[in-house]
Amino acid sequence: MNLYLRYFDKETLVYNVEEALDFLRSIPEIGMTPNLEADVRDYANSEVYYPKRYKIRPRVYFIIIKTTAATMLDFKQKKALHSAPQNSPAAEKHEMVATVTTKLNEERPGWYEGELDFKRVVLVPTTGKHEYRDTHFVVRCKANSGQDCYNRMVDHLRGRVDSRSQFPSAKGKNFHYKYLGMWK
Repeated sequence: MNLYLRYFDKETLVYNVEEALDFLRSIPEIGMTPNLEADVRDYANSEVYYPKRYKIRPRVYFIIIKTTAATMLDFKQKKALHSAPQNSPAAEKHEMVATVTTKLNEERPGWYEGELDFKRVVLVPTTGKHEYRDTHFVVRCKANSGQDCYNRMVDHLRGRVDSRSQFPSAKGKNFHYKYLGMWK
């Protein structure tokens, strides 16, 4: 696993942790400490595949990205962005999201029952202020897919609730749907 590091306009692609630490030590503003060194080592040896950002001072960071790119050109062209290895929790989560998305977009015209939990903005009469309230909304509608059912529900609600209300993603745990068949 290779590491890409960037601090403002200084960047490098290294092939091991020692090279990464040498690069960081060459930048005086970073101020390498034993804790920072240990954290960089832990990140490089972990199963974590998302980029890591380290704060140097307010609004100043350096980043580390794990990659399988062999050269800086490959990395810049995004030819070898690292994907999680098979059988890892990250791969299973990615596969699960892909399955949910596929199922949501599966064309199956008919009646659907959709349930949506969202944050609705309501006025509190005693104080005259607004607050978020968890709201459960259930509807039966004609749709072409689970995603279409979600879109119809949200479109219906947007015209009837405060515009500051927050709706969850169709792929999240706060939206559920059930196919009822062609006829109700």
